[in-house]
Amino acid sequence: MSGAVTSLITGTGSYLPEKVMTNDDLAGVMETSDEWIRKRTGIAQRHIAAEGEKTSDLACHAAREAITAAGLDVEAIDAIVIATTTPDDTFPSTAASVQAKLGATNAFAFDVQAVCAGFVYALDVADALIKSQKAEKVLVIGAETFTRILDWEDRTTAVLFGDGAGAVVLEASNNAPDWGILSSCLFTDGRFRDLLYVDGGVSSTGDVGHVRMKGNEVFRHAVEKLSSSLDAALKSAGLKDDDIDWLVPHQANIRIIDSMQKKLGMPSEKVVRTVSQHANTSAASIPLALNAAVQDGRIQPGHIIAFEAIGGGLTWGAALARFGRP
Repeated sequence: MSGAVTSLITGTGSYLPEKVMTNDDLAGVMETSDEWIRKRTGIAQRHIAAEGEKTSDLACHAAREAITAAGLDVEAIDAIVIATTTPDDTFPSTAASVQAKLGATNAFAFDVQAVCAGFVYALDVADALIKSQKAEKVLVIGAETFTRILDWEDRTTAVLFGDGAGAVVLEASNNAPDWGILSSCLFTDGRFRDLLYVDGGVSSTGDVGHVRMKGNEVFRHAVEKLSSSLDAALKSAGLKDDDIDWLVPHQANIRIIDSMQKKLGMPSEKVVRTVSQHANTSAASIPLALNAAVQDGRIQPGHIIAFEAIGGGLTWGAALARFGRP
């Protein structure tokens, strides 16, 4: 392929486990209430992976839907990038398991780990693969069984998260210069590691551990860092705030989402919100929200979408894309 190569978003997909846990369900097993959770987070319910249901299983459901939406056969996929913090195994990568389950025998596959910012990181990596002509059709998946690393006696974290998977297909094009991934900017500051982390790991404790978070501190960093990263992405793409048709943010907390909306001066109806139904699904939250808005017809080909997320690390970033094919 010659000429300037761009990465088009040609298909989206998602999957949510069948089991739903409402706030009232949580109130039956810990000291909390529907009112307390909704007021602080905007969350009403979350989905919980079934016993024996792995991250790769969730990922495969979302992947198949995205591949079908793109009008492709699985054999056409030549790379798979999965963003996850909750892999099936220490190794091999969850992406390798997904490649096998899908039968995507022509694809190389690997995982990206940037916690809640993982999908933005994976999107950037996939875009780079396409623009360097290492791949032409890349499956990008955010998938998590995050409830497996929760301490169900810690109401400050247990109420926040859920399980799910979302996927997009990126396809190379050399005749659509103003479409596809327009820009992306990634950031990390490991000095803030202790604000959001898991207290376990292979080389530290030898076990999986549980999520620990200083919620107020994370919130304090979130809006400023998300705003600055989106400003950087806009500058890189030569765009302004009012060029954005849709904000599809990481679905961590309704207060963070609302703060970003106000900072951008966007009308509320142009912000995709799924946190009430999905809770925080970490790397899966952006592609889940994106697919919801594509499926219900809000997001149409040609719309400019802004993605932004912040997660443990701290890692954060933003990306801009003109959706669909010309």
